[in-house]
Amino acid sequence: MSYWGMWRPYVPVWKRRRNAEKAMDKLRKKGVNIQPVVLEGRKIAETFWGKAWCGHLEKFSDYENRLPRGCTYVRNGSVCHLDIRKGTIEAKVRGSRIYDVEIAVKTLAPQKWKALKKRCAGQVGSMLELLQGRISNQVMSIVTDRSSGLFPLPKEIDLDCSCPDWADMCKHVAAVLYGVGARLDKKPELLFLLRGVDHAELVSEDAARAVVTRAPAGKGRVLDEKALSDVFGIDIGEPAEARSRPARKAQIRRRPRMTRKRGLPVSGTA
Repeated sequence: MSYWGMWRPYVPVWKRRRNAEKAMDKLRKKGVNIQPVVLEGRKIAETFWGKAWCGHLEKFSDYENRLPRGCTYVRNGSVCHLDIRKGTIEAKVRGSRIYDVEIAVKTLAPQKWKALKKRCAGQVGSMLELLQGRISNQVMSIVTDRSSGLFPLPKEIDLDCSCPDWADMCKHVAAVLYGVGARLDKKPELLFLLRGVDHAELVSEDAARAVVTRAPAGKGRVLDEKALSDVFGIDIGEPAEARSRPARKAQIRRRPRMTRKRGLPVSGTA
């Protein structure tokens, strides 16, 4: 292709943004649930899960030189739509026009998920702690491990963009990958959905029951097990021993009635 064939007229940023908004409005009218990536500040990720995602991707030599190209795009609000589902990330990014980005991510292998759960057993106290990243350093190191954690390896990620850039990771794809980090800040459970696993399985029933046991005595201080089940997202039933033991019928002890026999004196005298 000649130089002149590659040349494109300059389009001001404000005009690109307006064109993108018009394109998104058309999709909304068609019933598409548009989910743009909106940053509250200059930082792309603020919390544990978002930072861990971005940090994980930046560790790989395949990505470290290409990812920064997407920082400006995601900060400028160019990721007009980002949808995370099981094994798939679909997005629309504003450039000289709207480009479609699709990233396929392999779901976590069952044996890998089983090993990860085993290593975390009894160390994740509640669902709230897990999703807010308020977990121990040991659990953090397990879930963010470069090779055996929750985050995908480059070989498990397949990138595709409708732009004319020949590179696998163009600036639009890079912007989407950073956009995932921003989205995980608010919805960390999407990481588990993307890898095809259930985050509730990291919270053990034994750990949840221990909270009830440790609750201090006093009016209004002891946690109700039904409410706890709703918070943790798991079923906390009676212990197996209690369920297997049949309930005893209450025995009512009655005082013997004192009766007089006919022909016997009422007093002790003959």
